Amino acid sequence: MSFLLRVQLPDRPGSLGTLAVALGSVGADILSLDVVERGLGYAVDDIVVDVDHGALPDTLLSAAEAIPGVTVDSIRPYAGVLDTHRELELIDQVATSPDDRLQALVDGVPRVLRVGWSIVAATGPHGAYRVVGSPSAPETHAGDVPWMPLEKPVVLDEEAEWVPPLWRDMDTKLAAAPLGSTGKALLLGRPGGPEFRPSEVARLGYLAGIIASVLH
Repeated sequence: MSFLLRVQLPDRPGSLGTLAVALGSVGADILSLDVVERGLGYAVDDIVVDVDHGALPDTLLSAAEAIPGVTVDSIRPYAGVLDTHRELELIDQVATSPDDRLQALVDGVPRVLRVGWSIVAATGPHGAYRVVGSPSAPETHAGDVPWMPLEKPVVLDEEAEWVPPLWRDMDTKLAAAPLGSTGKALLLGRPGGPEFRPSEVARLGYLAGIIASVLH
């Protein structure tokens, strides 16, 4: 089975190697690594590891945080497809979809941006409505989206009044981006966290902008 760890570690030579050795010592095999963000003296990485069935995530957490300067932001089961060209593949899938291209978009976004679910939202004469949602999107709909229309990608306040109680109960982190000038927005949900990093929000914006041009 696989787990996705979001790890903050010192941005210096040898840090990643030390972490790899620590994870290996508890039977974890690193399958992929994505740099999420770099700051002054630190880096945030998403690391997918493979472990024996039944292995406890606490073991991975303890092994990683035993290294000075290393913090695990989150750890969760991971069943996504490993691919270093995820965005390009999604754009191609949307562009060539013979059916509903918006559905192809929301179906692929959770794997690409490593979130729990995604929906396309819009507003009409009777308020907000969901255009399409990924299979994992919650059945509970938001009856109001006061943050629309959007001009740029943003992190949304998960405690705001418009957020359905079920989403809040699951500590769902939220981010959204406009789909060009269509008036629609791509909304992402990450139940249980971690928080959306600025680099992830920027990545969401770039992807939504490209997809909007494909859908036009």
